[in-house]
Amino acid sequence: MMEGSMDAARIIGYLKGKSILITGSTGFLGKILVEKILRVQPHVHKMYLLVRAIDAQSAKHRVHQEVIGAELFGLLREKYGEGFDSFIEDKIVPLTGDITGEDLGLEASTLHQLAKDMDVIVNIAATTNFYERYDVSLDVNVMGVKHLCHFAKQCANLKMLMHVSTAFASGDSAEVIPEKPITPGQSLREGLRLDIDAELRLAADVKKNLTAAASGDGGGDAHNNNKTADERKAMKELGLQRARHFGWSNTYVFAKAMGEMVLEQHRGDMPVVIMRPSIITSVRADPLPGWMQGTRTIDTLIIGYAKQNISCFLADLRMVMDVIPGDMVVNAMLAAAAARSGEKGALAIYQPTSSLRNPVTYAVLYRSGARHFIEHPRVRDNGEVIPNKEMRFFSTIPRFRLYMILTFKLPLEILHAANLLLCGTFSKLYNDSNRKYKFVMHLVDVYGPFAFFKGCFDDTNLESLRSTMVTKSPDEDEMFNFDPKIIDWDDYFYRIHIPGVLKYVCK
Repeated sequence: MMEGSMDAARIIGYLKGKSILITGSTGFLGKILVEKILRVQPHVHKMYLLVRAIDAQSAKHRVHQEVIGAELFGLLREKYGEGFDSFIEDKIVPLTGDITGEDLGLEASTLHQLAKDMDVIVNIAATTNFYERYDVSLDVNVMGVKHLCHFAKQCANLKMLMHVSTAFASGDSAEVIPEKPITPGQSLREGLRLDIDAELRLAADVKKNLTAAASGDGGGDAHNNNKTADERKAMKELGLQRARHFGWSNTYVFAKAMGEMVLEQHRGDMPVVIMRPSIITSVRADPLPGWMQGTRTIDTLIIGYAKQNISCFLADLRMVMDVIPGDMVVNAMLAAAAARSGEKGALAIYQPTSSLRNPVTYAVLYRSGARHFIEHPRVRDNGEVIPNKEMRFFSTIPRFRLYMILTFKLPLEILHAANLLLCGTFSKLYNDSNRKYKFVMHLVDVYGPFAFFKGCFDDTNLESLRSTMVTKSPDEDEMFNFDPKIIDWDDYFYRIHIPGVLKYVCK
C-alpha cells in the first residue's frame, strides 16, 4: 500500500535517474507523457521510445517528426533554445521495434541491454479503432501486452509496469463501475466463458480461409483489390461479432478487456498499475491548453457544427459524457507510478474519469459550441459570415433510424426505381447516395451504443491517491493536478477544448 504523503517533489524525485520504456509515444497521450517527464525532470536517465520503423535511422526520424516535432514541445524548445536538440539527443532513445512481435521486434543484444537498465515500462500502444480488424486488434491490444510482460520479467531492476487501458473495457453497465480487475475468462454475458487462445485461433483460421479463398479465384489487379477489401471487411465484422457475442459493444473495448486479462495471467510478481481513462480530451493546463491529436467521438459534434455538414446528431443532451483532459491523465499516471513503485506482486487500478466527481452532459458541450460560433463566426472566402444552424438531436437509435429511412432511404428507393425505368441514367447518383446512407447507418451501429453509455465510473482508488497529495504553492498545486472537481466544464469547452479542436483537428 501507499505510504505517506505525495507531492510534486516526490514525483519529480522519483523520475530522476530512471530508465523508462514507453510504447505508443507517437500517440496523443504518449506525446503528453514524454513532454511532461522531460519538462519536470530533465535528469531522467533515458526514455526509450519503441516505434515501428524499417531501421534505426527511420525510427529516429519518426520520433523527431511525430513526437519531438509536435507543437506541444514548444515550452521545452524555448527553455533550451539552441541546446534543445542536444538535450533531446541525450535523453530520448528511439527503438526500432513492434509490440506485436516476439521480443518486441528487438535484436537480442538490444533486448539484453534494455533488460539490464530498465526501471519503468509504460504501455500506451493500442489500436483505438472501434471497428478494427479482429486480427490487428488482437495483435496490438492483446498479444502486445503478453510480449511486454515477457520482456518485463527479464528486467532485473524493474520497479513498475504501467498499462494504459480504457474505462470502457469493463462493459456497458448502467451502474457504478468499480476499479476492479477484469478476471481472465470473464464474459459480460452470463453463461459464457471467454477463451483468449480460442479467439486467437479463430481469428487466424478465418484469415487463413479468406486468404485461401481469395488466392484460388485468380483475376487481375482490380479483382485482387476487391478481394483484399472483402477480407478487410470480413475481419472487421468478425471483431464486432465476437465482441458483441461476449457482451462488449465494439472490438476496441473488447480487445482492451482481453489485454487486461492477459496482463493478469502473465504479470507474476511484478508491480503493476492499470490506468483506465475515459474519453481523453485536449490539454487543459500545461504545456499548451487546447492541444490535441486525433478525433474523439464527441468532437464529431464540434467538427460537424463548424463545417455545417451535418444537420443532426445521435445523442441525448441530458446524458453524461465521461471525459477527462489528457494532461490530467498523465498527471495521474506519474503520481501513481511514484506511489506504487516497487510494490512486489501488487496490482493497482485507477480510473481517471469525471462522471462520479464532476459529471458533464452533452448539453454543456453543445451550448459551449453554439456560444463559441456565435461569438467567433466562421467567414467564407468572400468575407460573408456563415450562419449558424440549429442541430437536431436524436435521443434514441430507433428514432434516428426512422428519421434516416423517411428522409433518405425512401427518396433513395424512388431514385432506384427511376434509374431502372430510365436504363441506368441515375446509376452513379444512386450508387454514391446509397453508399453514403449505408456508411452512416454503419456508424450508428458501431458508435450508437457508445453514444448512449449510461455507466458511471468509480474512482475511489484515484481519489485516495489524490487525498495524499500535498501542495506547497499554487504552481506546485497545478503541476500534477488530476482532480476533475476543479474543472469548470463550460469554461473548458468554450475557452480551451473547442478552439483546440478547430485549430489542431479541424484544419
